[in-house]
Amino acid sequence: MNRTIRRASVFTLLLVFALLVRATWVQFYEGRALADDNDNRRNAIETYAEPLGNIVVGGEHITGSARTKGSDLAYKRTYTNGPLYAAVTGYASQAYAPTQLEGIYADVLNGTDPRLRTVTDMVTNGRSAPGDVVTTVDPAVQKAAYEALGDKKGAAVAIDPETGRILAAVSTPSYDPASLTDANTAGEAWTRLNEDPDKPLTNRALRQPLPPGSTFKLVVAAAALEDGLYSSVDERTDSPDPYPLPDSSKDLTNENPSAPCENASIRVALQYSCNNVFGKMAVDLGQDKVRDMAEKFGFNDEKQDVPVRAYTSVYPSDMDRPQTALSGIGQFDVTATPLQIAMVSAALANDGELVSPHMVSRVTDSGGDVLEDHDEDASTRRIVSSSTAEQLRSAMQTVVNEGTGTNAQLSGATVGGKTGTAQHGENNSKTPYAWFTSYAESDANGKKVAVAVLVEQSDAARSEVSGNGLAAPIARETMRAALQD
Repeated sequence: MNRTIRRASVFTLLLVFALLVRATWVQFYEGRALADDNDNRRNAIETYAEPLGNIVVGGEHITGSARTKGSDLAYKRTYTNGPLYAAVTGYASQAYAPTQLEGIYADVLNGTDPRLRTVTDMVTNGRSAPGDVVTTVDPAVQKAAYEALGDKKGAAVAIDPETGRILAAVSTPSYDPASLTDANTAGEAWTRLNEDPDKPLTNRALRQPLPPGSTFKLVVAAAALEDGLYSSVDERTDSPDPYPLPDSSKDLTNENPSAPCENASIRVALQYSCNNVFGKMAVDLGQDKVRDMAEKFGFNDEKQDVPVRAYTSVYPSDMDRPQTALSGIGQFDVTATPLQIAMVSAALANDGELVSPHMVSRVTDSGGDVLEDHDEDASTRRIVSSSTAEQLRSAMQTVVNEGTGTNAQLSGATVGGKTGTAQHGENNSKTPYAWFTSYAESDANGKKVAVAVLVEQSDAARSEVSGNGLAAPIARETMRAALQD
């Protein structure tokens, strides 16, 4: 064999060897990554080859699957009362990654979770029958909150304080998840929803922290009582009105200048929502003690899962004294989700103990066997003493019976609450957020519920925006539904 032929043969063998190495690399090393790639059409074909498992509310499926026509994706997701439950379910789309419970439990719902595999599945290497996700949501409570919010931009969360079960999680304006399920039409809906200035895809109940305003005063009051700064909610405080902000030429004033806020007790200060009292209280305690109490309630928790990951509610660090004073009234850089503010009321309603809030009761396989039981696994931690919780509940009752929260009064129930009107924008130029947080206990059956409502925007004039005027009536209707037999 001459030299030229020998060299050409060796070069050809090297090329073949390189191709074999590359094919082996792709098949055994990159294969899993390529299989899992979101752009791999085979994944979508496999996911939608069979009907999906379902999300259950009140014993009824609120999701389903429908046969498609003229598509290699055999089935698409369907929703019953989609806009009502969108903040709970999220969406499962042929075109976009699933969200909320649809995303968290995608493997259970599409049958690929290893826990679903049976002996038959292992022998045949077939896909397992999908499982179901059973939620804690009470359909009557969800509907009451949704209808009470109406066309307002806002959110409501209701929690059973004794079990941590989330009875309602509503965000408005909502959207119909069904508009995003079909790959042929999802693009147009996606563009429309994302261009909507009201941001209907945003889950305001769990994932949009905003200044909580005066609802945060409950946290500051809890810190003062637990620290011993004041011995009871009826002890007079040392609180000039207006309160001269330390290291500043400005005063902290009250919305109602005629309210009896000078040296007011915690009860009276909550009743009239006295800024001077809680601003000075935060300074007297110091930001570290206030932050410690806020974090006990759940602020600054970056892994608050219900099991949807809730956005972090923030109590800031490294503030000066004027900023600390403003933080004491839920302003400056303090932010909270409605979930977080509902957790504050839930802990106080449960005698100072917070049961971890959760939206899923259990996850089951196709035969109903339990894979996960979140009711059983819910943890409980003490936030404040029983005495502090009792005193603050009493003060919250005064707010509803005689103070700024009278629109939350509910016949046949003991109700306590706290209003909030949170300023925002440059020089507080934008329309305030209206908040209300509350708890209620039925006189007839002993049922309890804790609720937080945020009204981000409504048709009310700026001068008419208040927690009592806008948010408290929504909380009242939500509590009414929760306390019914």
